[in-house]
Amino acid sequence: MQIADLYIRVSTDEQADKGYSQRNQEETLQRYCELKSIKVRKVIFEDHSAKTFNRPAWTVLLDDLKKTKGRHSDLVLFTKWDRFSRNAADAYQMIGMLKSLGIEPQAIEQPLDLTVPENKIMLAFYLAAPEVENDRRALNVLHGMRRARKEGRWMASAPIGYINKTDERGNKYIAPKEPEASILKWAFEKIAEGHFSTEQIWKVAHKKGLNCGKNNFLMAVRNPVYCGKIRVPKYKDEEETVVPGLHVPLITEHLYYKVQAALDRRSRYSGMGGEQMGTAIVTPESLPLRGFMVCPVCGRAATGSPSKGRSRYYYYYHCMSKCGWRYKAEVVNKAFADQLKEYVAKPGMEEVITLLLIEKFHDQVDNKEDGRKMIITQINKCNDRLAKAREHLLEEVIDAADYRLIKTECESQIKVLEAQLGNLRTAPKGAENVIALAVTALARIELLYHTRDMERKRQVVGSMFPLKMCFDGVKHRTVRVNDGARIMYQINKDLQKKKKRAKDENSSLPAWVRPPGLYTKLYYQLIFSHLRGSQKTW
Repeated sequence: MQIADLYIRVSTDEQADKGYSQRNQEETLQRYCELKSIKVRKVIFEDHSAKTFNRPAWTVLLDDLKKTKGRHSDLVLFTKWDRFSRNAADAYQMIGMLKSLGIEPQAIEQPLDLTVPENKIMLAFYLAAPEVENDRRALNVLHGMRRARKEGRWMASAPIGYINKTDERGNKYIAPKEPEASILKWAFEKIAEGHFSTEQIWKVAHKKGLNCGKNNFLMAVRNPVYCGKIRVPKYKDEEETVVPGLHVPLITEHLYYKVQAALDRRSRYSGMGGEQMGTAIVTPESLPLRGFMVCPVCGRAATGSPSKGRSRYYYYYHCMSKCGWRYKAEVVNKAFADQLKEYVAKPGMEEVITLLLIEKFHDQVDNKEDGRKMIITQINKCNDRLAKAREHLLEEVIDAADYRLIKTECESQIKVLEAQLGNLRTAPKGAENVIALAVTALARIELLYHTRDMERKRQVVGSMFPLKMCFDGVKHRTVRVNDGARIMYQINKDLQKKKKRAKDENSSLPAWVRPPGLYTKLYYQLIFSHLRGSQKTW
C-alpha cells in the first residue's frame, strides 16, 4: 500500500474562493486516497504564496522527507499543480529533489505520468499558466498604481505625519495627523536654518513625539510628498517625474527645496565662517557654546568636555587637535554673556530701530521684481538648453542617454527656480508686526539668554551668530553677526562715542558728523529728538 502526505495550500487572496478552500481540498484528497487505497500519513495545511518554496509548512515537510529519505512516504498529493507552485523554474528543481528522495509529487485533478516524455509538455503548461497569471496580475497592478500616482494619489501606507482615510464615496486619501505633522514641519524648518545637524533635529523631534527611526526620518525629509508632490518612479522609457498631489501639504515647496539644498551640502566647514550644520541642539548646562566655536590657533572645530577633579568636575572648552588651546568654561561663558550686553538696545531706541528695519524690508520687497526677472531669465535659459538638446537628439549629435541626463538636470533646476519664483510673488503679511516683535526680543537678548533652557539658549546663540565664533582670551569674534544685532550694536557704539565726546567738550549739542550710507535717516531722527528734548546729553 502506498503512503501519501497531503499538501493543502491557499494564499490570502484565495481564502474567499470556495474552490480553493482548505476544507474542499482536504475532502477531495481524502476521497481520492480512499478510492485508490492510499494510506494518508499526514495532512499539511499552508497559508502562503506559491511564488517560491520558502513557505513555513512546506519547509517542515521537506526537512522531514529528507530525514526519512522516502521510507515513510511515497507520494506528495495536491489538487492542482498551481497548489504546488506558481514558478516553473522552482517547480522543476523541487520535483527533481523529491524524486531523488524516492517521492513522487502528483496533482490528482491534473494527473501526469512523468515517465512519459510527452507529458512534460503538459507539465510545463500546468506550471507556466499560473505563473503567467501572476505576472499579468502584477503588471495590471503596477500600471494601475502608476496611473494613480500620475493623478496625484498616494499609493501606499500613509507616510510619517499623515494618516490613511476614506471619503464618503469610498476614495482613499491621506490627511495630516497631529501632533506628528506639526513636529515634522518644525523639523523641516530647523533643517532649512542650517544651525544644527539632522541627527540632532531627529533626536529632539523624537522626544517631542515623532515616532520614527533615524533612517525613516532621513528618508522622510527627502520625500516631496510633504510639499504636496507625488514622485512617479522611472519605468522603461518613462523618466522619473514629480506631479502635484491631491493631499494637503505640510510645508511649502520653497521650504522643501531649501531643505534639500541644506542636505546636499556634503562638506561641513569647521573653520571661522563655517556653518553650524553639525552642532548639537542640547549640551551640558556648563557648555552652552559647545559646537559654536573654533580654535583661534589652528582654526579647527573646538569642543567642550568635563575634567574630573578631586571633588567635582571642571568644564573646559578646548581644541580637538593637539595645538593645546584650552580655556575654562566659566571664563568663556562669562565673556559671552558680557558681550551680549553690547547688543541690548539703549532706552528709547527700539522704535527707531524698528522703523529702520521696516524701511529696509520694504526696500527688499521693492527689489523682488528684479529678483523675479532674474529667476525667469534663468528658467528661460534652462528651457532653451533643453530645446537645443532635443534638436541635437533629432540630428543624432547626442544619443538618448545624454539627452535624458540633460533633461533631468534642466527639469530639476526649473523646479527649484519655480519654487523660488513662487516665494517671491507676494510679500508676507504682517511683516511690520513680526519685525517689531523681533526687535523687542533682540532688545532683551541678554535676559532671554539667561532665562531660557539649554535648547532655547543655543537657539539664541545660533540665530545671533550664524557663523562660528573664536575666543581670543578676552572677547568672542566672528565673521558675521545677525543683521538686526549688528545694527543694534553699531547704534549703541555710536551713541556711546557721542556721549563721551559730548562730555569731554562740555557741549549740549550733537558733536559727530553725519555718516554716509544706511543710517542717515536714523542719525537725523536722533538729532531732532535730542534738540526737541532737554539739554542733557545721552
